Amino acid sequence: MENKLTIAIFCGSSSGDRPEYTEAAKALANALHGMNARLVYGGATVGLMGVLAETMLEAGGEVIGVIPQHLADRELAHKGLTELHIVNSLHERKALMAELADAFVLLPGGHGSLEEFFEVFTWASLGLHKKPCALLNSYGYYKLLLEFLEHATTSQFIRPAVYQQLIVDDSPLELLKKIESCHLSTV
Repeated sequence: MENKLTIAIFCGSSSGDRPEYTEAAKALANALHGMNARLVYGGATVGLMGVLAETMLEAGGEVIGVIPQHLADRELAHKGLTELHIVNSLHERKALMAELADAFVLLPGGHGSLEEFFEVFTWASLGLHKKPCALLNSYGYYKLLLEFLEHATTSQFIRPAVYQQLIVDDSPLELLKKIESCHLSTV
């Protein structure tokens, strides 16, 4: 099997209140496909998750979904993916996504997306993996979160070296270039 970069993306099961978030998800999917990377995501058809998967599939890209049984039972599972893993719990979903991925990206989303991303970012800060963690700050969506993280760093609750590990950009293509560069330096 070809050694492709596999990127896990955490994002909303809603599309949000701005069409720009949908456009950013499409741009990220197209950029992923353009660099011949695989997508791992939450396996659903709804919100930005569905937009991301559909855009990748329409471009001919590989999409791996990981969804808990209770969400699949609610007919949220995307049936047209390259691979679909149905797991027993959200804990299993996060563990499998982390195992499959070479890097992690956070798109606009709510508390679930934040929780999933910050778990893998915490694991990186503890040295449990060396996979890049990146935040796509689409149209300033995470401006306040980034201000908080800077505040937590200056208040000495986050070590500066940990904060500096976080890759941030507002351009999907530039974000992926930074991830690829960081990934290549760790393999």
